[in-house]
Amino acid sequence: MTLQQLYVALLVGGVVLLASIVATRFAARVGLPSLLLFLAVGVALGSDGLGLDFSDVQLASDLGTAALAVILIEGGLTTRFADIRDVLAPAGVLATFGVAVSMLVTAAGAHLLLGINWQLALLLGAIVSPTDAAAVFSILRVLPLPRRVAGLLEAESGFNDAPGAILVLMLSATPLTFPAGPATASLLYELSVGAAIGLTSGLLGAIALRRAALPASGLYPLATFGLGMVAFAAAGSVHASGFLAAYLAAVVLANSGLPHRSATRSFAQGLGWLAQIGLFVLLGLLVSPSQLSGELVPAIVTGAVLLLLGRPLSVIASLSWFRVPLREQVFLSWAGLRGAVPIVLATFPIVEGVPDSYRLLNIVFILVVVFTLVQGPSLRLIANRMTLISRDATREIQVESAPLDVLEAELLTITVSKASRLHNVSLLELRLPEPSVITLIIRDGSTFVPQPETRIEAGDELLIVTTAKTRAATERRLRAVSRRGKLAYWFGEYGEQD
Repeated sequence: MTLQQLYVALLVGGVVLLASIVATRFAARVGLPSLLLFLAVGVALGSDGLGLDFSDVQLASDLGTAALAVILIEGGLTTRFADIRDVLAPAGVLATFGVAVSMLVTAAGAHLLLGINWQLALLLGAIVSPTDAAAVFSILRVLPLPRRVAGLLEAESGFNDAPGAILVLMLSATPLTFPAGPATASLLYELSVGAAIGLTSGLLGAIALRRAALPASGLYPLATFGLGMVAFAAAGSVHASGFLAAYLAAVVLANSGLPHRSATRSFAQGLGWLAQIGLFVLLGLLVSPSQLSGELVPAIVTGAVLLLLGRPLSVIASLSWFRVPLREQVFLSWAGLRGAVPIVLATFPIVEGVPDSYRLLNIVFILVVVFTLVQGPSLRLIANRMTLISRDATREIQVESAPLDVLEAELLTITVSKASRLHNVSLLELRLPEPSVITLIIRDGSTFVPQPETRIEAGDELLIVTTAKTRAATERRLRAVSRRGKLAYWFGEYGEQD
């Protein structure tokens, strides 16, 4: 590649990135999932659009796998262990046994209704059964769900990419041989060793970062993210699950009290968005719209079997043992979103040379587009029908922190929403636990140091200095007053996480 070609490639890449970011803004306004617009950008640039020819499935598979690792690390670094701790067991069952149930039901439907041979039918079931981490994480950021439901979705989407990928690779063997004993042993090896590498990498990395004194704060997010990629690569090098290792390492690192956690989360979210945009555009380039029309009916039939039978049966079979309420099971059945993961997994059989496997890519692409349009916009409606969205959600406040290393203190920032009952409460009435103190208020673009009699107003941004020991109590007090006002304790409100 010449220098001029490099400039052209960077220019095109930058324009595509900016266009995708603008598309994200547009998608949020009209209520469309942004992944569809990213795919549309790729299709528009492809051979049936502007004429950019991209047909290297091996490269797409490799880049897609790396992008999925980045997305899973981002999901792990933005996950609070407290949110998933109580649902690890049901999420683990749903991510393994549930994937198997969904695969078998979907494969049976594809074989019986469409006449697809058993190998392709099983591959199709394995490809579309895992939920998509990127899609689920983006929904959890905007849909105020109960902690149990959100945690289940979050943990499942982080865990189930690994079993899905393992099953697809096993079923891609030609000729297909799938003995139950060796297959089960291989699955257990990949999951257990991947989990062990992920947890070990996270724990050792956390110890190292706590003791290290890096010369610049910006190096901490880089080091944290790098540890997640090390776990991914280390697991893959010993034929274990890199996806599971990357996610678990990131979860451990995110919940180890490391310095500059807020900066790390912001950095991870930025990289996660970049990976999503690049991945979806790349996958859009890979397909040819002229070849999709013939697979429209198979895609809709397969998606309907998955949505109406496969996913609900997998949820019921996995979660009934844990006494998950029926209304939550209904929502979890509908919320099993598909996105980049199935399209990336669909490239695996092509790379392995499975006969007629290119057809799977076209079916999966249509399925993802059509059923994302069906499921995505309707999730809030289903959550409301199942009474899973709290009416008091608008009163909740989001707390971010940046450690003050020298003082061994932390700086909390909160923005008071219009519905919050912090409005008109004075600092004296707020009674934050000592030594926590509101040091600055930003109001209408101006800043001032408050006095004890200063009253908080809706729209204020509060800067609070606290210590690591009193941070939790301070957050609880802020949540309690935000929900029930200055007499929160009289109403039995103590600000515990909802």
